[in-house]
Amino acid sequence: MTTRSAQNPLKFAFFGTDPLAEEVLNALERADMRPTLVVASPDKTARDRSVVFPTEKKWAQERGIAVMQPHKISQECIDDLAREEWDLFVVASYGKILRRALLDIPKRGTLNVHPSLLPRLRGPSPIRSAILRDEKETGVSVMLLDDEMDHGPLLAQRSVLIVDWPPRGRDLDALLAREGGTLLAEVVPQWMSGMIKAQEQDHSKATYCSAFTKEDGKLDLIDGDPYQNLLKIRAFDGWPGTFAYFERNGERIRVSIIDAHLKNGALVIDMVKPEGKREMPYADFMRSGARPAR
Repeated sequence: MTTRSAQNPLKFAFFGTDPLAEEVLNALERADMRPTLVVASPDKTARDRSVVFPTEKKWAQERGIAVMQPHKISQECIDDLAREEWDLFVVASYGKILRRALLDIPKRGTLNVHPSLLPRLRGPSPIRSAILRDEKETGVSVMLLDDEMDHGPLLAQRSVLIVDWPPRGRDLDALLAREGGTLLAEVVPQWMSGMIKAQEQDHSKATYCSAFTKEDGKLDLIDGDPYQNLLKIRAFDGWPGTFAYFERNGERIRVSIIDAHLKNGALVIDMVKPEGKREMPYADFMRSGARPAR
């Protein structure tokens, strides 16, 4: 499958998807650490039936790095990886269950980049949940994976200052991906040389977050708290998005709320996208006679 070379003495596999994968890979590359294998998410089929490659696969192919795209980490996949000797596995927002049999294959285990200050916000949505819960103190962690969710011992953490709060979700995705990748690139050589030891998390302080659905993005523009609505708009930026219902000429309309800000404690909506229409300024939409509905 892969071979070790003089230019790449550390033989490691990278498991990752958006939103962290590409920035973490870039940080490792800047530190002269390229994976010998990238385990990416499967390709997707667009509405026009064209094939869409995940960003981590494109990154690997541009550099001639081997790629695997399993739909799940099966025993066959584990056996395939176990046929070779690995120094390390690295994980960044991979999103699939990684069994102990896989985590233990490399000599120095499996490291994970997690975009929160663990043990806070364990789970699949730490970045967006931090915004939604108004947790201004955020950061990144590098941990040694075990077979419980975000439970393994910590190697390093770094706080990240967010000057303009609340940030848009995709902006915080990118920022914590860069910070996490930079921290990982610093930690890996120290971990491989035995200079640092993993420290148990304080499990009594653990908090958890869950995956979101599109329906979680519903806003109450009539009775809802303006600041809480803004947090949701910023947290769900891109995915899953936020929406509200309006009435116009007796018709009920579902409208995506793209962006907003606060002014004198009131929510000021900037951009919207009515169902089946293009994005437009909220003021233009309201001139059509629409009014918020429950």
